[in-house]
Amino acid sequence: MSFMRFLGGRPVATPVPDQPVQDETEAVRHIVSRLEALPPEKARFLAGMAYMLARAANADMEISDVETRAMETALVASGLDEPQAVLVAEMAKLQERATGETSDYLVTREFREASALEQRIAVLRACWQVAAADAVSGMESSVLDEIANELGIERDQAAAVRAEFADRISARLNFRAAQ
Repeated sequence: MSFMRFLGGRPVATPVPDQPVQDETEAVRHIVSRLEALPPEKARFLAGMAYMLARAANADMEISDVETRAMETALVASGLDEPQAVLVAEMAKLQERATGETSDYLVTREFREASALEQRIAVLRACWQVAAADAVSGMESSVLDEIANELGIERDQAAAVRAEFADRISARLNFRAAQ
């Protein structure tokens, strides 16, 4: 199942391999079947959220293990069980690395159109939690500002979320250490 199909529920033509994929385990098949059983709106919400979490994690061109665990934690808090969260986080990371900027705005816009403001703010907060799993770099902060803007979150609301993580923004930490 492609990530974009999972995101939008749109069928995607995929070539049929001559032999079954060797590394697809029964456990993965079971998780995928449970993900496919989710209501389409919930699947799109979780897929869009996962993609934005991966985008936040990859803003500095590296997704650390700590950021991956933060992504998984956010997905579990949003209704997935742990094996599903691990699979969705890995799918989102792969998709972000593969398509990156090509899909960033499209995924965020689709999420904005299908979600309430409170949900968008919660996802922005989760993105900050992922980025703050290790110190938030200037690059990550910039990408988080872009995500907030693309989600249609007002500047004062985005600033309030950002303020929750002020002690983890690396530029600030460096400034404080220099004093």
